[in-house]
Amino acid sequence: MSMGRILVVDDDINICELLRLYIEKEGYEVTIANDGGQAVTKFKTESFNLVLLDIMLPVLDGWQVCREIRKTSQVPIIMLSARGEVFDKVLGLELGADDYVVKPFETKEILARIKAVLRRVNESSSASSQNVVKEVTYDKLLINLTNYELRVNGEQIDTPPKEMELIYHLASNPNRVFTRDQLLDEVWGFDYYGDSRTVDVHVKRLREKLEGVSDQWELKTVWGVGYKFDVKE
Repeated sequence: MSMGRILVVDDDINICELLRLYIEKEGYEVTIANDGGQAVTKFKTESFNLVLLDIMLPVLDGWQVCREIRKTSQVPIIMLSARGEVFDKVLGLELGADDYVVKPFETKEILARIKAVLRRVNESSSASSQNVVKEVTYDKLLINLTNYELRVNGEQIDTPPKEMELIYHLASNPNRVFTRDQLLDEVWGFDYYGDSRTVDVHVKRLREKLEGVSDQWELKTVWGVGYKFDVKE
């Protein structure tokens, strides 16, 4: 029985075949695309549980492919890139990727991340099937993770998935201080090897949406430690 179907997108045939070998050993079915155009076509005509997506691709690059997929689907995307700058990682996450792996990588790490992402998706689907609504409300603020909906003063604010997950996680645990590493582990679901600026950038973007909305709560920096959703007693 297949564990799921994975689309591997990379223009390096050797990397594709290496990934296919290791991923299929774990019980998954693998389909390969060697350029962004192929990837979009295959995604639209076939069903996949996860996409491993390189950034530097012919025809359409990984950013464009990610945008196309996110227009119609929330299927998990793990981006692969030789570029390890924080900006590239944050851009991938902002576009809706679930994870980001820098080349060269260990196949064991890829497999661990695939399993971690799919486990989170399955847990979320299980909660949805049981009609569990993930929602928290405060003065002038509604955060609904079930529908990925953020409302400020009753107005829906366009918010990328990871920002939604981050603010929901903080607001669901009011006044609890989280370190950056804890947030990386609990929101992104995998250790980003100390790349804490990813959290900082997401918090900065959330603050732009939430600053000054209410005097009853605040997305607060705890200097030298991390962040908390501060609720006035």
